[in-house]
Amino acid sequence: DQTISKVKEIEDRETVVKVEISGKGMEEAAVEAGEHTDYLIIIAQDWKVIPLENLIAKLQDAEANLIAGVKDAEEAKTALETLEVGSDGILLNPEAGVDEVKKTGKIQEEIGLEKFELVEAEITKVEPAGMGDRVCVDTSSLMNIGEGMLVGSQSDGLFLVHSETLESEYVDSRPFRVNAGAVHAYIQAPEGRTNYLSELESGDEVLIVNSKGEANTATVGRVKIEKRPMLLIEAKHNGEKYKTLLQNAETINLVNEDHDPVSVSDLEKGDKILLHPQEGGRHFGTKVKETLVER
Repeated sequence: DQTISKVKEIEDRETVVKVEISGKGMEEAAVEAGEHTDYLIIIAQDWKVIPLENLIAKLQDAEANLIAGVKDAEEAKTALETLEVGSDGILLNPEAGVDEVKKTGKIQEEIGLEKFELVEAEITKVEPAGMGDRVCVDTSSLMNIGEGMLVGSQSDGLFLVHSETLESEYVDSRPFRVNAGAVHAYIQAPEGRTNYLSELESGDEVLIVNSKGEANTATVGRVKIEKRPMLLIEAKHNGEKYKTLLQNAETINLVNEDHDPVSVSDLEKGDKILLHPQEGGRHFGTKVKETLVER
């Protein structure tokens, strides 16, 4: 009670309260403290999931950041995934050692990734689409083979367009670049947002997505828009057709069902590529529920 009253007295400053959970009474005290502090650190003498579940549920509308004290990477993973929401952060016991610190850091990085469902879609059409303004998105990050960006002409179906990480006899690799397609296309951004390729500029954020659907945020360093010959690419999944326009060049790749890059110049009807289907409907890049048809 004394701790809580002190917290109330200094509400104009950021506050931290640490509570050691030794029973139901201390769990209830932690909930009350969490309603009046900025950061609530909980340490369980005998670490259990249920007290953390209770605190996450009861404090979900409070402003407190819930920090779980853990002794190793395994406990950290559990804390960060509890109730599919997890604690806001973790406090690792310094006695855990360097290896556990590294493991915990990797777990945090993996859990923090956005995930996108990627399905196999069948190519139904590949044909020249005249000249168009195409966009190269250069980021401040280096991409690996298997990574690219989600791009498409329709908001309900985005193609995984591979980065220019591959060596070629035609041009040098550009592992920071995705030749993403025509200016009108959507590109996936963080937190469920999309942008038109034509809108992107230095300093914007986009998502780098790998063939497993795992995504990291990257910063746009430069956008290049140039006139190039284009290809119309159409694919079908569950009876729905999805389209995009990409530059007609051997160095532009999608990703096939084996998670390997495949050049658009080699695509044929019946081939399978990876695509992210989602609910359509966008208002200034934000997903909305509405009846929408894009063709």
